[in-house]
Amino acid sequence: MFDEKSIEIGEAVEARKQQIADDDAWSLLSAAETIVVGRGKKSIVFDPKKDNKEDILKVCLGRTGNLRAPTLKIGKVLLVGFNEGMYAEYVGN
Repeated sequence: MFDEKSIEIGEAVEARKQQIADDDAWSLLSAAETIVVGRGKKSIVFDPKKDNKEDILKVCLGRTGNLRAPTLKIGKVLLVGFNEGMYAEYVGN
């Protein structure tokens, strides 16, 4: 998808090797202006400056307590999880 659109990946982290949990996850999430979380065929949008931290962490962290993958940062928007519609909207068709 990214190669087809000539999108350059600034940094890639292998989620199984470098886990992001707890304070590190919140640090990344709270730095975004908008967090979009893919949940099945739907997506949930959060503003970390206004929305409840615990509500955000509840949907952004997986069962293991680590940030869900894939997570993609595009400017000030953070995409967490995967949903085709969400990626089409923020990355393009």
